[in-house]
Amino acid sequence: MNFSRMLPKLVAVLGLSLVLAGCGVNSIPAKDQAVKARFADVQAAYQRRADLIPNLVNTVAGYAAQEKSVLEGVVQARASATKVTIDASQLSDPAAVARFQQAQDQISGMLGRLLAVTENYPDLKSNQNFLALQSQLEGTENRIEIARRDYNAAVQDYNTELVTIPGSLWAATMYKSYKAAAPFQASAAAQSAPAVSFPGAAAPAPAPAPASP
Repeated sequence: MNFSRMLPKLVAVLGLSLVLAGCGVNSIPAKDQAVKARFADVQAAYQRRADLIPNLVNTVAGYAAQEKSVLEGVVQARASATKVTIDASQLSDPAAVARFQQAQDQISGMLGRLLAVTENYPDLKSNQNFLALQSQLEGTENRIEIARRDYNAAVQDYNTELVTIPGSLWAATMYKSYKAAAPFQASAAAQSAPAVSFPGAAAPAPAPAPASP
């Protein structure tokens, strides 16, 4: 093999690669991979929460077995959520992402009811196992919030690349199969202001009627 003859070709290929890289030809697949990685973090956080639920339910049941409907609701929500699966290939389908989110939001709602019920059981609230589980659950909810935020940021970055130059040019030519990813939306509960009340607080006095002219 004559290396001197091959050298110009190698230089040309290398130069073309550098030019294409400088033009952002790899940006779309790179950002797509970032979206998928961040979604994997979301799934891991949700799985961690799902793994905590059986021990939490069993611990609460030991002190508040009469709260059967709430306990069963948590278990059923967890079972339903495990049936709603989604993989990286479905992240461009808003309906699939919405179904996954709705299933997880149902767990959040039922866990909120369960923890509200525990306020009525002082012995349970002082149980070390319950306190440890509650702490782990709070930490997991924080992880979920951060993972969802990071995923949405990656989705925004990727989707923006698809519709702005030079990314839109590559999307129309080399990466026609790449579609915009669907972000997580704020749940209905998160969009409404929570009702806050203080036991024993007096109701505010009605505003005085305007004086007659």
